[in-house]
Amino acid sequence: MIGAITLLILGGPLMGNAFAQTPAAAPPAADTGDTAFMLISAALVLLMTPGLAFFYGGFVRSRNILNTLMMSFVLMAIVGVTWVLWGYSLAFAPGLPFIGGLQWFGLNGVGLETTDYLKGSNPAEVVSYATTIPHQAYMIYQAMFAIITPALISGAIVERVSFRAYSLFVLLWSTFVYAPLAHMVWAKGGFLGLAGGLGALDFAGGTVVHISSGVSALVAALVLKPRKTHPDRLSPPHNVPFILLGAGLLWFGWFGFNAGSALSVASGTSGNLSTNVATTAFVATNTATAGAALMWLILETVLRGKPTAVGAATGAVAGLVGVTPAAGFVTPLSALLIGFITAFVCFYAISFKHKLLIDDALDTYPVHGVGGTVGAILTAIFATTQVNSGGKDGVLRGNFGELGVQLVAIIVAYVIAAVGTWIILKIIDATVGLRVNEQQELQGLDINEHGEEGYNSEFGDRPIQ
Repeated sequence: MIGAITLLILGGPLMGNAFAQTPAAAPPAADTGDTAFMLISAALVLLMTPGLAFFYGGFVRSRNILNTLMMSFVLMAIVGVTWVLWGYSLAFAPGLPFIGGLQWFGLNGVGLETTDYLKGSNPAEVVSYATTIPHQAYMIYQAMFAIITPALISGAIVERVSFRAYSLFVLLWSTFVYAPLAHMVWAKGGFLGLAGGLGALDFAGGTVVHISSGVSALVAALVLKPRKTHPDRLSPPHNVPFILLGAGLLWFGWFGFNAGSALSVASGTSGNLSTNVATTAFVATNTATAGAALMWLILETVLRGKPTAVGAATGAVAGLVGVTPAAGFVTPLSALLIGFITAFVCFYAISFKHKLLIDDALDTYPVHGVGGTVGAILTAIFATTQVNSGGKDGVLRGNFGELGVQLVAIIVAYVIAAVGTWIILKIIDATVGLRVNEQQELQGLDINEHGEEGYNSEFGDRPIQ
């Protein structure tokens, strides 16, 4: 695959202007404040990937810490390249209702223009994704979403999957699962979205990011089958401070994830009310997350006797997931309820998963799949145009039909993620194989997959014979 990409790049001079990045006429000036806000937001979202690495890494055995960290870090390399080559075009270029075209391959035609780059496709009134920032700023912001989404899946399959197979999986998954879903929900003319589609509400990724990764994680866990130590010889988290550090970085970076999805810091109006969607999303994100963490600690105290650090971190992440589709559409009190409800449901979803003996190692589906589903449904209930005139009213505002639209979007996301993941995994298993062997799994993936250790304790510092 690398050879094929190299040939394409080397063949650029033979393909005329296909790879040419010729300067265009001076575009309308971008708003400097909005551009700075979006670049900072993009950096915050990228920070979430190392945050996720530490969050997941704290849970696994010490002999698998580097492999677990790498399963997140490698996404910054793989998707960082594929998004520029074809991912962004498939996800956001005008095309079919289910997938974009390849006219932006290699970012051809994606420059510093702020508007009119979507002209000539339906709906005609949409000519730009964000009229106050350069097109490339929007592209790189969306790249950070594409990077972290498949990294979430790794939590379900840690400690047993081959790194080569995983790398191939995320390359294919980001192309054939993530890109179509992103196009359907967020792109102009997408089947499910607000710009010419059914009108599903997904402000920052409830369906595109969390349902897709959560469902894919569940399918992957079932296809790979349990670890050899599951369920009788599981180890406790080897580094709880890493878990808290990761959760804190996720909480911090999520402000770029949700508030940045406003694509502007400008204020507006909705009827007689002043609005500022970025502020709304920021406040909703923090409120829901705090509420979810508090709910998780209360549940642990009442049902298990003690509030735990792992529970606080897990509850916070559940709240972040739940509020993601709703952040720019709901009031602070609605966000608080979303946090409470999402934490409550995810708490019991984890307990139910354990009863089913499914080895979703780090509870990716109960937190991201279930949390994303609950958040998408609650968005349809609490959404109001009083905080975002570009959205829609929900059930509590008399728009009962929006719940049906959200359910359609959820079902589509479930089907695409489940079927696409199963096909990709079966192809990989039939070619390069999915799992390491039993001896390597028990010995640890750090030394076997990467030839190094996180703590230089289990295989190093041995006396010379």
